[in-house]
Amino acid sequence: MNEALAYFKEQLGKDASKSPSPLMQWLNPTLISAQAGELEFSYLVREEMTNPMGIIHGGTTAAIIDDAIGAAVFSLGVTHVYTTVSLSVDYFSRAKAGDTIIAKTKVVKKGKQIINAECEVWNADKTRMIAKGHSNLIQTKLEI
Repeated sequence: MNEALAYFKEQLGKDASKSPSPLMQWLNPTLISAQAGELEFSYLVREEMTNPMGIIHGGTTAAIIDDAIGAAVFSLGVTHVYTTVSLSVDYFSRAKAGDTIIAKTKVVKKGKQIINAECEVWNADKTRMIAKGHSNLIQTKLEI
């Protein structure tokens, strides 16, 4: 097991208030499961995550997807920083303040320079998909 995955395994059941990612600290999910390249998080939709209609803002949903995918890439134990070069999100349903949502992400393919990953966002009992995103990330010259 690599160090990054070991870190995630230690965080199971905990919130992200001590995450090295400031965005993840703000989103503050609880890690539900962790395997190399596959993570699952639970989020409480807070009022500051919503739009004027009281439902989760599309930008918040995109941020959840992008941040969860980045964490999944990190869980592979990569030696360099990867950055998003494309992110596409399809929105299917809504979640309101007070709802719990689940983000399940996985790396689809890891190439020499590009990693392709996806993330699904569901309601709490996983009967209704809120959104689905996919992303390509490129390896930078920055070492972790």
